[in-house]
Amino acid sequence: MVLACNNISKAFGEKVILDNVSFNIEDREKAAIVGVNGAGKTTLLKIIMGEMSKDSGDIIIGNGKTLGYLSQHQELDGKRSIYEEVLTAKKDIIELEEKIRLLEIEMKNKSGNELESLLKSYTRLTNEFENKGGFSYKSEVTGVIKGLGFKEDEFDTPTNNLSGGQKTRVSLGKLLLLKPDLLLLDEPTNHLDMESINWLETYLINYKGSVIVVAHDRYFLDRVVTKIVEVERGKVTTYKGNYSEYSAKKKKLASDMLKHFNEQQKEIKAQQEVIAKLRSFNREKSVKRAESREKLLNKIDVLDKPVTEEKQMSIHLEPDVLSGKDVLRVSNISKSFKDKVLFSDADFEIKRGERVAVIGKNGTGKTTLLKMITGGMEWDKGEIILGAKVHIGYYDQEHHVLNPEKSIFQEISDEYPNLDNTRIRNILAAFMFTGDAVFKKIRDLSGGERGRVSLAKLMLSEANFLILDEPTNHLDIMSKEILENALVNYTGTVLYVSHDRYFINRTATRILELEAQKFANYIGNYDYYLEKKIEPDAGATAGEKASEDKDISREEWAVYKEEQARERKKASDLNKTEEKIHEVEEQINNLDTRLSSEDVCSNPDMLLKLFEEKEKLSAELAVLYEKWENLV
Repeated sequence: MVLACNNISKAFGEKVILDNVSFNIEDREKAAIVGVNGAGKTTLLKIIMGEMSKDSGDIIIGNGKTLGYLSQHQELDGKRSIYEEVLTAKKDIIELEEKIRLLEIEMKNKSGNELESLLKSYTRLTNEFENKGGFSYKSEVTGVIKGLGFKEDEFDTPTNNLSGGQKTRVSLGKLLLLKPDLLLLDEPTNHLDMESINWLETYLINYKGSVIVVAHDRYFLDRVVTKIVEVERGKVTTYKGNYSEYSAKKKKLASDMLKHFNEQQKEIKAQQEVIAKLRSFNREKSVKRAESREKLLNKIDVLDKPVTEEKQMSIHLEPDVLSGKDVLRVSNISKSFKDKVLFSDADFEIKRGERVAVIGKNGTGKTTLLKMITGGMEWDKGEIILGAKVHIGYYDQEHHVLNPEKSIFQEISDEYPNLDNTRIRNILAAFMFTGDAVFKKIRDLSGGERGRVSLAKLMLSEANFLILDEPTNHLDIMSKEILENALVNYTGTVLYVSHDRYFINRTATRILELEAQKFANYIGNYDYYLEKKIEPDAGATAGEKASEDKDISREEWAVYKEEQARERKKASDLNKTEEKIHEVEEQINNLDTRLSSEDVCSNPDMLLKLFEEKEKLSAELAVLYEKWENLV
């Protein structure tokens, strides 16, 4: 057992957040805490870490077990670079290395018993250094930083120049390298692109410790976790399996409970009618029979009516007019910021009724593309042409379309002055803003609340072409599913940027991958994209229709052959590197055998020489491991 939470309770004033919740985490178990926004997920993590007091209950940590926590907001020492900050996770190894270097200097001037004593310390420290991964820690640090989406030319960037999301990635890297027995991660995928999320998933799946994660990324939860801890109305329910299995079990459980309640209510009503009928006869025998039935009825353990779902957002998207068949044409678009080229002669088209997801690494220009289409940014050359009767509705992930000084009510009433107060209140109630909450200032809202206001405005726009930038950011899982259903049933056209693979899988009919300044086209959802991504010519030019079956051009064939040649060289280099790793490992094993022999142990000069030789080989092995990681 790594962690046991027993009867944990926490309230803020009269509002009970956690009510006698209990669950365990075992060795190497990967668990997720799920629930709607405000259910108490982050509160529970902070209580486990001792950052917040509990009202009652016990937190039991397994003997000798270490915990590591990633919160959603990070403060870092701005004096260090990205690399230096992450490297602090290896402080114990660095200090050990420094001690070894000092011993080497000291041994050169010693002899006899003093030298023998130093050699023993040197042997002990060197073995400890090796066992802790000392010969490969620098390549491990580099691998984690790259895995979390930083490029090598960003390694020297001071952390005080980083955005909040970048600081979170740096803190996550440090935490992963510390390798605690239990990782507690609060929304670790929020600031990662798809490639980095895939890397993190693989890392956590293979992590030798235990993990508790709070995340709204359902694709991530499906891949990583094997247990779901649901926080709902202050209570905790534990489900075995990943998110999809939990979702299916929860729906079946709710359905079964409602079915049993209704069946019992039906039976009770039938018995009450029989009793009333027997009493109406007003005869001794019938009254006794009625009393007998009444006694049996009173013994029934009456089921409580199942609690209905938490209050949900309600969104219905419907265009005001039908657009033309051709909704958008982007032709030969180019855009650069100083020396950074985002698009170079890029093309694609969108037809009425399509739901198109734009994916790609962070910084490739996805949000810039949406801003250019909506008129918020100029481009360098090319054309962006909207079709006939196209009416755009834009969802901005930063919610710049909201005025921070206005109240929620003013934001809607000023945009749609024809709506009366009752209508506005009804609309806001559908987005979970009731009572005095409608008068809260936009600046005081959480990210999720701002998202709901933006979605309310989007619904009122009655646009026939929705352009959405990360629409699921800050939404809880239930709200994401409601938005998914609204988009699937929407009769207009949708173009959106998202890192939410589950959302893309459910809503996209086509995917445009932005890579190397151009768009590759995949007709299908995210699973289809993954399947076709591994095929050499799966990503057709985005301007081509799926129905067209064009012969491969000479230029495309040359590119294909060049790619095949690169793949063959990569495979050859990988094979050679693995052979070299095996060879160096054999040499180190032979040295270890010699170092343990009596004749070497009694010869300080030979011992020191062999240690130096082993250190060189270990350094060479670390380089080979790094090369191997880059090749696989």
